[in-house]
Amino acid sequence: MKVIIQLALDFVDLKRAIKVAKEASSAVDWIEIGTPLIKAEGMNTIREMRKLFPKHTIIADMKTMDAGRTEVEMAAKAGANIVEVLGAASRSTIIECIKAGKNYGVKILVDMLEVRNIEEKVQIIESAGADYIGIHTPIDSQMHGEKPFEAIKKIKRISKLPIAVAGGINSETAADAVKAGANIIIVGGAITKAVDPGLAAKKIRKAAESMRSIETKLFKRAGEKDLEKILSLVSTSNISDAMHRSNGAKDIFPLFKGIKMFGKAITVRTYPGDWAKPVEAIDLAKKGDVIVIDCGSTGPAVWGELATESALQKKISGVVIDGAIRDTPEITKLKFPAFAKMKSPNAGEPKGFGEINIPIIIGGIKVFPGDIVVGDDDGIVIIPHQDAIEIVNRAMDVLEKENRIRKEIKEGNTLSSVTELLKWEKK
Repeated sequence: MKVIIQLALDFVDLKRAIKVAKEASSAVDWIEIGTPLIKAEGMNTIREMRKLFPKHTIIADMKTMDAGRTEVEMAAKAGANIVEVLGAASRSTIIECIKAGKNYGVKILVDMLEVRNIEEKVQIIESAGADYIGIHTPIDSQMHGEKPFEAIKKIKRISKLPIAVAGGINSETAADAVKAGANIIIVGGAITKAVDPGLAAKKIRKAAESMRSIETKLFKRAGEKDLEKILSLVSTSNISDAMHRSNGAKDIFPLFKGIKMFGKAITVRTYPGDWAKPVEAIDLAKKGDVIVIDCGSTGPAVWGELATESALQKKISGVVIDGAIRDTPEITKLKFPAFAKMKSPNAGEPKGFGEINIPIIIGGIKVFPGDIVVGDDDGIVIIPHQDAIEIVNRAMDVLEKENRIRKEIKEGNTLSSVTELLKWEKK
């Protein structure tokens, strides 16, 4: 079968879903009503899409786990052509969905999301008469850098059913999905979060049909080697949102405007005004590190121009001081990223009290050695090192969603109307 491009509308507002579907409809074959949209708006979403797109195949991603006949009947009568059931459901539920599909004239796609006994489930769904099998890397797993391509190859070896694949597919990876054996390319964010969904869909179709990668700056999820690339794109606000609006250091400010800084933390705890350990930390730091200093949130200064010159020699990315900094005009001229709670002309004495590379607290946030420190004009956020891949990917997701919302606002809307705030207010 030819490659099919399926648009996944994982919105929670029908109005926004319809807008994207209209913009992308000429470049996609199938339109999927995503589970969040079905949960938020009900079967009316399927009815509305059926009315607006009569020539498109409409998929209801019900993610059915129980009450198979009832859910398939609901979706079929609302106008769906294909209904998705979870492969993790019981054998009886899967079979009941397939039987109901035959009764009501809809096809059944079995989504193998989180299925462990794949060989056994493939035998069940094939013998029962399912129409499609789906390979799905869930959003939360994508944030850890997981990809679906090996799973496609595994299913291809044991099943003759057409394979649908979902999970972070974009114009760079659509060709990989086809090469691995996918017949149906399910694309969500790379289209729904694009400023121009129609153009994004066309690029993905071209990549899939030509089996050639087309570069994209956005809609990619990072692994360890890609962290710096993503960190260069996202803001501290994006990162804070990705951490449920947390981990921003309080009362620590950039020395000058236009700073962009990120790197692994070299932590220092020292006494107020004692600049010995902060300066010694420069010698221990590696290229790209950030020196983070807890000096009691007070002066005198523990960092100045000469320390900055030394840090520049080591190619250190910046310094964060929960306390005082001095020589600020000179440091600004050197364009060295520096953040501090206060300025002071007074320096203390290098007595050597304190420790390097221990847990510290700055601006109310605990920082461990190796945590990722990110700074810009809004201030500082700390990313725990063990969660770095997930949080950076979630921050990228925030950035991409904001790009789309910004486009809708510029078209004459307001933030409240785009996000339908009144509808979602807690009563």
